[in-house]
Amino acid sequence: MEKIVSLQNGRVKSWKKLATKKGREQQKTYLLDGWHLVKEAIAANEVLVSVMGTHDAWREYRDDLPTGLNAFEISDEVAKAIGDTVTPQGIFAEVKMPKTSTQLPEVIHGAWVFLDAVQDPGNIGTIVRTADAAGFEGVVFGHGTADQFSPKVVRAMQGSQFHVKLVSEDLFSATRYFKRSGLSVYGTQLNPAAKNYRELKTESAFGLIMGNEGNGMAPALADVTTNNLYIPIPGQAESLNVAIAAGILMFRLNEQ
Repeated sequence: MEKIVSLQNGRVKSWKKLATKKGREQQKTYLLDGWHLVKEAIAANEVLVSVMGTHDAWREYRDDLPTGLNAFEISDEVAKAIGDTVTPQGIFAEVKMPKTSTQLPEVIHGAWVFLDAVQDPGNIGTIVRTADAAGFEGVVFGHGTADQFSPKVVRAMQGSQFHVKLVSEDLFSATRYFKRSGLSVYGTQLNPAAKNYRELKTESAFGLIMGNEGNGMAPALADVTTNNLYIPIPGQAESLNVAIAAGILMFRLNEQ
């Protein structure tokens, strides 16, 4: 196993570039930080370009890793340089970006949640994990939404990104695509003219749009949906966090 201790090593420089969208797009790979994510990627048969671990990490996780990996032992200094956490676990994997991340499937199955300029990695991670838990097929990352491969978003999804399909797509195009397939697309609004979500029948396949944390769903998108929904708030709070609202709607609307 090759040992890497210098921050000037070419591989280290390449791994550090994966913290940026430009670097990820150039290399067509992204980085997983921590054993849980690495383990989930292996279980999902993701393509691991390389696995990197400190001496202590290799001693702890070596027996749980498949054979034949392109493996490197890295110093603690290198681990801190390429990691996105204050105290990295010392185990990383460089993973090939899936080709399916740029296009919706030819035939739409199941329920999907659309993210319209949702920017907080924690919200995105919670929505993706909830979509996974609620039996959704996939999540569409619309324009203005944080990059699905950014370190903070990857970490927040906690492995659920390997259980549901993630696609980056213009939401107007995605909405038209769903509706041409005979599927409903529901928007979400803080608007009394919208429809109470409890009045909607559950469906096995549909799209659900969740809007930006501060501004909600784009008004132009609201004009092209099948229906726009609201969640009644009997208390005095002005609104719900987007991830909380998404959870309520996903579990209510998805027919199982």
